[in-house]
Amino acid sequence: MASTSVSRTVPASPQQVWDRIGGFHSLPDWLPYIPDSTALDGGRVRRLTNPDGETIVERLVGFSETERHYTYAILEAPFPVTGYLSTLRVHTVPGQENAAEVQWSGSFTPDGVSESEAVSLFTGIYREGLEALHNALTD
Repeated sequence: MASTSVSRTVPASPQQVWDRIGGFHSLPDWLPYIPDSTALDGGRVRRLTNPDGETIVERLVGFSETERHYTYAILEAPFPVTGYLSTLRVHTVPGQENAAEVQWSGSFTPDGVSESEAVSLFTGIYREGLEALHNALTD
C-alpha cells in the first residue's frame, strides 16, 4: 500500500476553513476540478463530476465536526488505484488565530502503474487542491 500527504497553511481561522471545506458535498465551493457533487445514499455518498465529464463516486467513512476532519473511500473513479482511503483535516496553527493548516492525505494500492506514479498523481491532486483552497479563501 502506498500513501501521500500534503499540508498547506491558509489565511483563515480553522473554523472559517472548516466551514468552507467541512461539508462532504462542498468540493464545488472551493475545488475547480470538481464543479458538481450529487448527494446519494442519504448524503453518505457523493457522485462527483470533473470538467471532462468523468465520474468519481466516494463514500464518507468517518467524520468529526469537533476535530475538523472527514475520511472517505473511493468506490468508483478513473484513477489507477484500488483501496483508496483519504482524510481531509484542518489544524490550528499555534499563536495564529487567522491561519489554519489543512492536511490532505491518502493511502491506496497502485493498479497498473508504479507506486511512485500513483503517489505522484495524488500528491499533485492534493497540492493543486490546497492551492485552489488558498485562492478561494483570498478571493
